[in-house]
Amino acid sequence: MKHKKIVTAVIAAVNVLSAAAWGIMTAIGSSVAEEQGYNSAALRWDTSGESVQASCFFTEDAGFTVSQTAGVKANLMDSLKKISVTAEKGQELIADAYSTSGGQMTFRGDGMGKTDAEVTVFGGDFFLFRDFKLLSGSYISGDDLMQDGAVIDRSTAWALYGSADVAGMNVYINGAKFYISGVIEDPVTKTEKRTAGDVPRAYITYDGYKLVSGDTMYGEDGVMGHNQTSEKVSCYECILPSPVENFGYNAFKDYFGESYKKTSYTVNNTLRFQPKTRAKKYKKLSDYAVQDKPIVYPFWENASRIAEFRLSKLYHFRRLAYVIPALTILALIVLLWRTIGILRKKAAGGLIESVKWALYKRKQKKLINTEKEQNNKKKEESV
Repeated sequence: MKHKKIVTAVIAAVNVLSAAAWGIMTAIGSSVAEEQGYNSAALRWDTSGESVQASCFFTEDAGFTVSQTAGVKANLMDSLKKISVTAEKGQELIADAYSTSGGQMTFRGDGMGKTDAEVTVFGGDFFLFRDFKLLSGSYISGDDLMQDGAVIDRSTAWALYGSADVAGMNVYINGAKFYISGVIEDPVTKTEKRTAGDVPRAYITYDGYKLVSGDTMYGEDGVMGHNQTSEKVSCYECILPSPVENFGYNAFKDYFGESYKKTSYTVNNTLRFQPKTRAKKYKKLSDYAVQDKPIVYPFWENASRIAEFRLSKLYHFRRLAYVIPALTILALIVLLWRTIGILRKKAAGGLIESVKWALYKRKQKKLINTEKEQNNKKKEESV
């Protein structure tokens, strides 16, 4: 009995440790995923959880430009219309954004402040997809009437004016005059710091970029235009309804798969950090080490890819925490089955004994009755 109690205690302790390990790894995984908040834009857009966020990243020679973004949105709208998903009055079904790297540019303030900053050029609802912390001012959109605003990070603001509270002040980018629309916090997580580096960062629209890139040109008719270099898109992302499982992402992926299969890479941001998704990807981690397409990802996507790598290993090994509880449950099922078998045998044996005893009593009763009849008969004959 003492030996059995020790074995039972050990099994219980091991199961508790397995459950604790599962809980710890789950908490760590959730924390890692939450740090990459840009992948949660669909929930910020649609709290019902029925929308999906998807991104597509392009190679340098993909040829995808700003003018083609409208075609993507129109195609996705047609796909939704085919399954009877249409927008109500005043409702926008799809939110999208597009961006590319503008390279490093020189930033100056009205005083002596000066710094070089890495510029991201964007269009659409770019800041809807970002999880930046706004310190002062406001964001700008590619649809704003005036396109001479810039969103800068804390490092850039301090280099120019020695403060983060500088919204509305002037900033000169490569000599062109802009105003500071808003100031955001520098990358704060370890992963984002690693991928973004220490360089100051700023964000301007495509139209704003044309003012500072030297990309303005005049045709023979004297009409101002722009070269295609300022139209390039390296990242296109959107949020769209997905009333049927995987419908939204599949429509998005199919569109780019037809024309940009060899020059693009699509991501389902909404599902990328799910434990089931990451555990399945564990055997394909080499895909993250060796890229088959020359795509330069923005820092926020590189941070998410690092998180994917970590979570794939974490959730793969989390599966091991199921082994001991699973074996324990299996052992309990076997033990229960054997116990039921023993009880069934005992019950069957008891039933057989009962039947035998009943038959025996019946037989004895019959013999007694027969003997009584014979005795009675003898008495009658003697009389």
